Amino acid sequence: MSKKIQSRSALKKIAGLCRSRGKRIVFTNGCFDILHAGHVAYLEKAKQMGDLLIIGLNADASVRRLKGPGRPVNSERDRLKVLAALDSVDYVTLFSEETPLRLITELRPHILVKGADWEKDQIVGAREMESWGGRVKRIKLLRGRSTTNLLTKVGAQFIAPGRDKSRPYSRP
Repeated sequence: MSKKIQSRSALKKIAGLCRSRGKRIVFTNGCFDILHAGHVAYLEKAKQMGDLLIIGLNADASVRRLKGPGRPVNSERDRLKVLAALDSVDYVTLFSEETPLRLITELRPHILVKGADWEKDQIVGAREMESWGGRVKRIKLLRGRSTTNLLTKVGAQFIAPGRDKSRPYSRP
């Protein structure tokens, strides 16, 4: 397992040590189900905002609750491994709650990053971040890049005439 994949408790210690050394901690979260160029660009921009980029990754059950049956496409173990392989990512950890709020308050990053498709008042943890002097940043996303768009595109190409379109990812 990559040293970038850490438990919450280990990451809390790492974040405290980095903070004591004057390092700026950036945090973001998401499902990152099928990694694409939009994710990579987003994470590279997030990393540029500080010294250490930590990702809170939705666990499989959390993704299913958010995205519905059939998701995630890739298991949490695979998603952790792929994210840990990116140069821009320093650490990644799982969370299974509905939101990453508890993780954010435990790690107390300097900067919380989300995509510009989120309004600031919709970003979980924004109020808490500002209460301890942290900042919330929104990053412009690459247009037309999303896991849902990819799945729709792939599904449309593989749905044969007469196949049940309500089950686009199933075999005939």
